[in-house]
Amino acid sequence: MRRMSYKVVETSMVTDEEIEKILNHWTALGYTFASIHFVTNEASRRPCMAFIFFLLEEAGGQDRIGKGIDR
Repeated sequence: MRRMSYKVVETSMVTDEEIEKILNHWTALGYTFASIHFVTNEASRRPCMAFIFFLLEEAGGQDRIGKGIDR
């Protein structure tokens, strides 16, 4: 039986280096990048926060949640 686990990473450091670090970390743990959502405010078009979504397909009920760092 396969189960999908979701991982959401929030970052207020919205730079290419920080986003790249997050993507490389979680994909190395077996997660697949799903999407990224940026938060802006009315005063600036530059994002002040980002939410990065990942998916992990698990086989046989194995649980990898919590292994690794949260960022």
